[in-house]
Amino acid sequence: MPVALTHPPDLLKNDWVYGVLRRRIRDLELPPGAPLRKDELSLEFGVSRAPISEAITRLAEEGLVDVFPQHGSFVAEIRAQDVREGLFIRFGLETQAIRLLAINRTPELMAELDANIAAQAAAIDVGDLRRFQDLDEDLHNIIFSAVNYPRVQGFLDSARAQLDRIRPLTLPVEGRPLAALNEHRWMVEALRRRDPEFAAAAVRAHLVTVSEAVEVQLLRLLPSMSRK
Repeated sequence: MPVALTHPPDLLKNDWVYGVLRRRIRDLELPPGAPLRKDELSLEFGVSRAPISEAITRLAEEGLVDVFPQHGSFVAEIRAQDVREGLFIRFGLETQAIRLLAINRTPELMAELDANIAAQAAAIDVGDLRRFQDLDEDLHNIIFSAVNYPRVQGFLDSARAQLDRIRPLTLPVEGRPLAALNEHRWMVEALRRRDPEFAAAAVRAHLVTVSEAVEVQLLRLLPSMSRK
């Protein structure tokens, strides 16, 4: 019998199970079409079926899982339209968020962002792309969370979920991690200067390059769908 995963004491079981499954889906450890069997997951996590069911429901709400009554739950296919819609939402919300934040940013926020940028550079230096992606996501979350619109944050998280499975495929492209780091540096520098328009332009430039890289992967992975 496999050894159950260890539940971190600082996390609720529901949030822990959700986070682990979401990461596995993001990293394609659970590929599109993979079944999510509640009994097996309960044994693996060492929890009852209730946290598993709640996690699957949350993932379904984000479009990462398809639930078929009487048939089971499966990791959703990567759909080009969903990915593009997620990018469209990010353009609007993140541009406005950083514009607002540039006016109200605090020294504490800047210190947190500077530490994140330093950690990103260190991850690139050692070739740890998974760590870099985690820090990339953290940077965007730090910025948007500082605006303190929790309901909008949830909406943005759902939109980003569709993009998260494609983005890791863009990072191994030569030069892309360093380019992304430099784009992040310009975002942070714009906040440091308290320049709303510079900040908004920096986010747009970053998301344009993300969009271009994602389109390349959509054409490679989903040639028929990506033209729709």
